[in-house]
Amino acid sequence: MSANASPSGQQPTATYDSAFLKACRREAVPHTPVWFMRQAGRSLPEYRKVREGIPMLESCMRPELVTEITLQPVRRHNVDAAIYFSDIVVPLKAVGIDLDIKPGVGPVVGQPIRTRADLARLRDLTPEDVSYVTEAIGLLTRELGTTPLIGFAGAPFTLASYLVEGGPSRTYENAKAMMYGDPQLWADLLDRLAGITAAFLKVQIEAGASAVQLFDSWAGALAPADYRKSVMPASVKVFEAVAGYGVPRIHFGVGTGELLGLMGEAGADVVGVDWRVPLDEAARRVGPGKALQGNLDPTVLFTDKDTVEAKAGEVLDAAAGLEGHIFNLGHGVMPNTDPDALTRLVEYVHTATAR
Repeated sequence: MSANASPSGQQPTATYDSAFLKACRREAVPHTPVWFMRQAGRSLPEYRKVREGIPMLESCMRPELVTEITLQPVRRHNVDAAIYFSDIVVPLKAVGIDLDIKPGVGPVVGQPIRTRADLARLRDLTPEDVSYVTEAIGLLTRELGTTPLIGFAGAPFTLASYLVEGGPSRTYENAKAMMYGDPQLWADLLDRLAGITAAFLKVQIEAGASAVQLFDSWAGALAPADYRKSVMPASVKVFEAVAGYGVPRIHFGVGTGELLGLMGEAGADVVGVDWRVPLDEAARRVGPGKALQGNLDPTVLFTDKDTVEAKAGEVLDAAAGLEGHIFNLGHGVMPNTDPDALTRLVEYVHTATAR
């Protein structure tokens, strides 16, 4: 374990007193911290330039490129945290799953996992499988100084859905058919993925990440009873595996308004909220003892400055009574977003909440 994290919960001194980590711990902050999901990416011309001609998965495995891309939005927008540039399928690729990220489509799996025999293809992840992650985070933490780095991974349900469907899906028909029709195979698949995900997060924390976020992008497709029975145990396993490091754990899903209480119960310190539920109502659903993250609708950024500030002000008003609040969008930055709109939004939130 690195000096950056320990089971006693001691954070790196450089980032411990940052507004972002204070908000995660529900402590008083100098201003509401801001970062954006997908802040490093297609909305930035400098990102498109450095990624030109380099396939997505390859770009995730080049430490110096990962470092540059992760730092770009910190330089440009003055956000309060960086998020490690990667993709949720990177650990699957690292353990030998035949997959690729196809432009305009997303991750595509060569041989979907549909039977018990297929499970054997999911071996354990070792730090050596993702040595480029350790190298990149070492480079990043030196560059970032007092700015925290958020590590991340895809949650077991979302990874399982990609593996069973073979790619993106709107209906999740194969994944849900396995969940309902062969619950033991489904449980074993999610348990295996929880181990891989936990190992991937541990690598990031031990290399110097100050917090981690688990993305359950597709969990909104589930009814609460199905989430509790068939998905939550695997998410709990991931959060428990990294609990001893003392770094804040964030849990986010899309369309998960009905699941917010359960997502907090799974073990997160911070629950991410999409734009469909106001933060004051989200706080009621999640219950006490958790910080919240969110939740401006990403499409608001396509309007004028006054409208963006008015809508951001509504988010801040709804968050006024929260124990801890990290300002973010309700989903990722859209590719056609004007980067200057993001920069102005960060400045607005910092100014409006200065204490």
